[in-house]
Amino acid sequence: MKLLGDGRFYLVREDVLTESMLKTIEVKKLLATGEASTIQKAVKKVGLSRSAFYKYRDTVFPFESIARERVLTIFIQLEDRTGSLATLMEIVSKAKCNVLTIHQTIPVQARASITLSLDVTKMDIKMDAFIQKLKAPDFVETVSIISSGAL
Repeated sequence: MKLLGDGRFYLVREDVLTESMLKTIEVKKLLATGEASTIQKAVKKVGLSRSAFYKYRDTVFPFESIARERVLTIFIQLEDRTGSLATLMEIVSKAKCNVLTIHQTIPVQARASITLSLDVTKMDIKMDAFIQKLKAPDFVETVSIISSGAL
């Protein structure tokens, strides 16, 4: 028996999506076009709670955005040090990746976790070389690929 949430993707017709999912897509559109400057303003404009937006924001995408982007989602565990996230973002930038989403946990026992979703359409180095660069700083403990449309 397969459980839901195993990382697989499905193409679903718009008319079967929940209202919250459709509003999440609208919020993302408002933010992307600049019609709303903050998540709070965008969710208020479409009548969606912030918690519903955060629930669906990394799971619901317009087909066109995924079809033209190569999205890589990675999970990084690291030692909590000042400037560590900035160092990782410099590596991402130098590889010509675009950050789509970023989530960093609050450090616990001097350890933190980061989940990055990246558009790697314009990445100018090979995937394994990019992952090795992310693993290179001495504060990085693990780098794992969660999902990828790029491999």
